[in-house]
Amino acid sequence: MYTTTNEDGILNNYAAEPKVYCAEYPAIWEQRKYILQGLFATLIVTALALVGFSVS
Repeated sequence: MYTTTNEDGILNNYAAEPKVYCAEYPAIWEQRKYILQGLFATLIVTALALVGFSVS
């Protein structure tokens, strides 16, 4: 941890900076999983909207 002290004796702590890295492009099976998650989320939101309209 990096620490400095000002003229009044007050400490100022700085967090350690993480190493930067580039993300990798998702594999084909990961892409398919993201599509299924998106479809499932869309289904839930649509169902909630239909329930909301039918109740009101």
